[in-house]
Parts: sequence; C-alpha cells; structure tokens
Amino acid sequence: MKTREEALKLMHEWVQSEALRRHMLCVEAAMRAYAGKYGGDEEMWGQAGLLHDFDYEKFPTYDVAAQSGHPYEGAAELRSQDYPPEIIEAILGHALYSGVPRTTQMAKCLFACDELCGFLTACAYLRPDRFATLAAKSVKKKLKDMSFAAKVSREDIAQGIAELGADQDEHIDFVVAALRQIQEM
Repeated sequence: MKTREEALKLMHEWVQSEALRRHMLCVEAAMRAYAGKYGGDEEMWGQAGLLHDFDYEKFPTYDVAAQSGHPYEGAAELRSQDYPPEIIEAILGHALYSGVPRTTQMAKCLFACDELCGFLTACAYLRPDRFATLAAKSVKKKLKDMSFAAKVSREDIAQGIAELGADQDEHIDFVVAALRQIQEM
C-alpha cells in the first residue's frame, strides 16, 4: 500500500490547478470520515478520494470505446504504480460513463461524495464562516437553484445518496462535518 505522502506527490505532479487540488483534498477528507463510519481502511479510502480526479487536468475528455481519457488514464497510471485494485475500481466507478459498477462501500462513498463536495465548497464560499454553520437545510435550498453551481450534477448527487442508502440530510451533514476538519483550505 502506498503512503498518503506518495499519493499526494502523485497528485501534485499531475494537477496544477489549486481549485482541483482543493476539491480532491475535500473528497479525501469525506472518504476518510466515511471509512471510519463503515469500518474501512482509512488510508485506502482516503487515497481513493485524493486521487479520483488526478488525471482530469491532463485528460479532461474521455472515449468510452477506447477507454481513454479521464478516469481511464489515471487508472492505468495507478495500475503501473501498484495501487490496490479496490482504489482503481472505485475511481473508475465514480465516472458513470465508465460502466464500472460501484459494488464496494468505498466505491459507493466516493461516488456519493464527489459531486457533493464540489457543491458544498461552492455553498461554503458564500458564507463568512464557510463550513462552520453550513447545514443540510441551506444546502438543499441551494440544490434547488439550478443557476447556482450550475455545472454540479444534481442527478449524480441524488443517485450517489440513493446508492449509498443514506438519508439526504444525514449524508450532507456528515460530509460537511468532515470538511470542517480541513476548513482552512
């Protein structure tokens, strides 16, 4: 198993955008929290979150037939560096178009956290205290405003929550709590 430092180094080598780096760190925090909740390997789940989009900047488009682009290129790189297959499968599964089913709890959590983390970050930027008092009620109100964070897929958020079998409010509040731990970002 690779260390977090090795995964972080890989992420920094491939990702130059500070916004994308912050997003990946947010997903890592949510995944580590969920690992604790579900008895998963915190290091493995955290690395899945940290690396899920590391190839996006270099390969923002994809070709399903050729299995090229994001997240296929990242998966190939992770295989070449001997990352665990569970991480690679979860990363492939976070992209609906890959056709890779989310069969593990780790993969379900990654999918359920990815878009939501982006949305929660957008919500937090509007608040003077960022994540400190952000709660599901205000997040759900913003989710209904389709012009707010318009690129975030509400469908993916809803599908992720459903696949996780979670209550929407509880999932949102759980992820917000995880992001409070790294609020200084």
